[in-house]
Amino acid sequence: MDEIKWLEIAVNTTPDRLDQVCARLAAAGMDSVVIEDEGDFLQFLEQNRQYWDYVDQELLDRMKGVTRVKFYVTDDADGREQLAGYTRGLEEEYTATPLTDSDWAYSWQKYYRPLEVGRRLYVVPDWLREEPIPPGRVPFYLNPGLTFGTGSHASTQLCLEGVEEHTAPGCSVLDLGCGSGILSIAALVLGAESAAAVDIDPKAVDVAYENAALNGIGRDRYTVRAGNVLADRALAAELARRRYHLVLANIVADVIIPLAPQVPGLLEKGGVFLCSGIIDARTGEVEAALKQAGLTLTKKREKNGWAALEATV
Repeated sequence: MDEIKWLEIAVNTTPDRLDQVCARLAAAGMDSVVIEDEGDFLQFLEQNRQYWDYVDQELLDRMKGVTRVKFYVTDDADGREQLAGYTRGLEEEYTATPLTDSDWAYSWQKYYRPLEVGRRLYVVPDWLREEPIPPGRVPFYLNPGLTFGTGSHASTQLCLEGVEEHTAPGCSVLDLGCGSGILSIAALVLGAESAAAVDIDPKAVDVAYENAALNGIGRDRYTVRAGNVLADRALAAELARRRYHLVLANIVADVIIPLAPQVPGLLEKGGVFLCSGIIDARTGEVEAALKQAGLTLTKKREKNGWAALEATV
């Protein structure tokens, strides 16, 4: 099989514009980005100094004053069409650097370390599978070379904390806008009996299945499909044939708001709707939409300018 080629897109911005850039990209459908910021980079070095003996001065100089957002598209006609959609109306300039699949994987491997989320979850890059797991933690293996969603973004961490809190042994889960599958697979790792997942990007299907397989989860417990529940009535009706204990939507406010009326028909009694990807300024709008749909808000989590909301029927 030919090696996949990618384009690494780097959007150069400023700290005061960072949230707006991320929100615009997310609204255009890019829900997994890498944020490079000098302050975050220096904090990362300080918190992970045990993993290296020295830091290259050239790397420090290269990060000086940097605030940029990176994401990836395939280096083909489909990828360039996606790129045009993601960057339409973006004020900032961006660069596109060709990468091979191995280049991309290696760029993650240089910096990515296991990530503790909540009280129990331990997100581990697959190439570090042999390292010991901290006591009391449940390992969740991902291959960042396969996808962009790794659990490092604040909105994803907020969702994972909710998944950890509300996943009960034997429960069912629905993940709307699943991306890499990180949320629904985490629920399965934590004891959910089954999960269904949907994403508008067909490429997410294979990615989610591959990440599930890394954790010993097969298609007997996990079903992933491509589609748009807001536009495809048949798909929405099919999903609504059963009720779920946990419905997840780590998307953006502009999608969660029109999605809200469908949620009560997806939740079992006592079930929880957990939505994230909401920037602070849009939280009130989403809260109002959930209430109007007949949902009762039960909790709000906040981190680094992002919010996650929980609601029940």
